[in-house]
Amino acid sequence: MPAIDFTAPVLAMLAALWIALAVDLWLGEPPARWHPVVWIGRYLGWAGARIAPPFGAASGKAGRAFVLGAIAWCAGALAVLAIAVALQAVLQNALPAWAFALLLGLLLKPLFAWRMLRDEVLAVEDALGESLEAGRARLARLVSRDVSQLGEREVRESAIESLAENLNDSLVAPLFWFLLLGLPGAALYRFANTADAMWGYRGERGGRDWTWAGKWAARADDLLSWLPARLTVLLLALAAGRWPRGLAREARRTPSPNSGWPMAAMALLLGVRLAKPAVYALNAEGRAAMPADTARSARFGQRAVLLLALAAWLPVVLLFVAAR
Repeated sequence: MPAIDFTAPVLAMLAALWIALAVDLWLGEPPARWHPVVWIGRYLGWAGARIAPPFGAASGKAGRAFVLGAIAWCAGALAVLAIAVALQAVLQNALPAWAFALLLGLLLKPLFAWRMLRDEVLAVEDALGESLEAGRARLARLVSRDVSQLGEREVRESAIESLAENLNDSLVAPLFWFLLLGLPGAALYRFANTADAMWGYRGERGGRDWTWAGKWAARADDLLSWLPARLTVLLLALAAGRWPRGLAREARRTPSPNSGWPMAAMALLLGVRLAKPAVYALNAEGRAAMPADTARSARFGQRAVLLLALAAWLPVVLLFVAAR
C-alpha cells in the first residue's frame, strides 16, 4: 500500500492560518452582514428567547430549561459543523492547493479576532486620558459587567483582564481547534464560546433565568477552552521571557476553570493587581496598573500571536524529520 502524503494538506492549513492572521492585522473584521459570528449570535438570540424561562418562574422548570438549552445548543453546533465540513471539503476537492489555502484563510478569519481586541483595549486607555466617563463608556463595549461605579484603576484593570481572557477566547482557542480539526474545529469553538457569552449566566439576564438554560453551553465552553487557556499562559510566559510564579494559586481565585489562567498570568507578568470587585483579586499584593501596563499587555499579546503562528510549523518539522 502506498504511503499517504500528509505534507500538502498540512502546508495548506498553515498557509491558511498565516493568510487569516495577515487579513486580521490588515483589514480587521468583515462587515456585520457577512460575519458568521453575527449569524451565530442571531440564532442564539432567537433560540435563547425560547429556552430560558422568565426570571422568578417556578423552579420546577429547571429540568425543562436544561434539556431545551442542550437541544438548542446541539442543533446549532451540528448546523455550524455541517456547513464548515462541507465548505472545507468542497474547496479542498475543487481547487488547487494555493487557492484552497487562500479561501480557507478568508473563511477562517472571521472565527477569531486579535486586531479588534487589541485596538479596543488600547482605546480604553486613550479614553481614560480624556476622562473617567469616556473610559467607562469605552470599557462597556468590551465587558458585560456594570461599569458605572468603576474608578480609573478599575477601568484599566478590567481592560487588561479582558485582553488576557479574550486572547484565549478570541484567538488562541479557535486557532488551536483549527490546527487540530480544520475549519470545523474553529467554527465549533466559535459557536460554543458565543453561546457561553450569551447563555452562560448564573442567574438573571434580560429578564430571563439562565441558571439552567445556559448550563450546557457554559460546560461545553469550559471543556473546549480548558487546554487552549493553559496554552495561552505558555505563550504569554514566552512573550514575557519568564514564568509567572504562583500562577496556579492565583488562577484558582476566579470562578471560571479557564479564564483565571491567562488573567492571572498577565497580572503576575506585569506585576500588577487585577480584580473584579467583590468577586476576586489576582496578584493582590501587586501594584496598581498604570497606562504603560495596558500597552505592555498589548505587546505581550502581539508576541503571543506571533509565537502561536510560528509554533504551528512544528507538525511540518516533525513530518520532515520522520520522512528522513
